[in-house]
Amino acid sequence: MSTVTRATLAEQIYDQVGLSRHESADILEDILERMARTLETGDTLKISGFGTFSVRQKGQRTGRNPKTGVEVPILPRSVLVFRPSQLLRAHVNGPSSGENPPKGDEE
Repeated sequence: MSTVTRATLAEQIYDQVGLSRHESADILEDILERMARTLETGDTLKISGFGTFSVRQKGQRTGRNPKTGVEVPILPRSVLVFRPSQLLRAHVNGPSSGENPPKGDEE
């Protein structure tokens, strides 16, 4: 299993769209920057057929150092949450998962 990088995504844009490599990389960077800005403002980002990214606020809580057992406060923070769409989930799980296919795929 290999890792998908910005370079491989830009190369796929170049191959499929026919723009120059530089233009393909610029488009990818623009898309990623817009996604990041949307999440920075706390808005939800939904990509149909892929999933939904959202920012959730976690409150302060008490944690414990596993080595010493000393209680330490964990400060409030924002966490990024991704919920895959049913289509993506079905695609990743494949036909042998035993799940029902998403509506609309029936013949």
